[in-house]
Amino acid sequence: MSMQAAQPLNDAAFERVPLAAPVRSASVATLPLSAPAARPASAPRRRRTAPAWVHGSAMAWLCGLLSIGAVLLAWHLATHYKLDAYVRFNNIPAPAAVFDKVLEVNQSPKFVANIGISLRRILLGFAVATLLGVALGVLIGRYRWVRRLSFPALEVFRPIPAIAWVPMSIMLWPDNEVSIVFITFLGAFFPILLNTIHGVEAIDPVLLRAARSLGAGERSVLAQVVLPGALPHIFTGLAVGMGVAWVSLIAAEMISGQFGIGYFTWEAYSLIAYAEIALGMITIGVLGLACSGGIRLLAKLVMPWQAHSATGGRT
Repeated sequence: MSMQAAQPLNDAAFERVPLAAPVRSASVATLPLSAPAARPASAPRRRRTAPAWVHGSAMAWLCGLLSIGAVLLAWHLATHYKLDAYVRFNNIPAPAAVFDKVLEVNQSPKFVANIGISLRRILLGFAVATLLGVALGVLIGRYRWVRRLSFPALEVFRPIPAIAWVPMSIMLWPDNEVSIVFITFLGAFFPILLNTIHGVEAIDPVLLRAARSLGAGERSVLAQVVLPGALPHIFTGLAVGMGVAWVSLIAAEMISGQFGIGYFTWEAYSLIAYAEIALGMITIGVLGLACSGGIRLLAKLVMPWQAHSATGGRT
């Protein structure tokens, strides 16, 4: 009885349920087929260019040649037109005459021998000044008691020009060659000494305390913190000292020397050989430029970080 009663209820229930509407084919959205992706075009090959430092060096050489050419042109015009406007060029030799003299003296070993003697004197005096100036500068800048003992006496001798030492050096040293090297040494010593002292004093104390906290001894602090930190000032002193050393050397050779480029220039003045005077002056300038360039090159090799940071802000 219950089964028969339940049967119509279930049929009625199924009759009330609406059937799902048939899906029309038009309502189905067809996805468009994408075209095959095209292969990316090959990037154009970049031309190989020289490094930036090559362009910088080329521009530096070009600017240097232009500046030297401008000086030679002004010299030629002043001597050709005999410029006489307070500065007189009546007796000044022309660049062509000096060039002819260069060709002439190169055939004689005397001029080359004078250059070699001057180079030997300048290198020997400058080497001794570098060793003593850097060593004493580090000690004075690092230790207060060394500064109190030695710096006042050095300050007394520092204002004395190297030229004033010529008579005294002749009496001090038994050989004239040693006296000239001594005068050259004096010219280079004090600029190297003072710049080294300032370089040591300018080191950040935090670096010294950090080295101490890591267990570094005094010798390690000097070798790994103090000396590397003072290198920029030391090389500045070397560059300045080289220029002063050349001034002192030429003056000593003119006064008491018998050989050297300074003696050659003074002898040309005594013989009224104007072209040789100009040749001696130009030779001194070229030798000084070569020595200063060697110091700058050495500074770049010893301090590559300094050279990289120095070029970062230039335009």
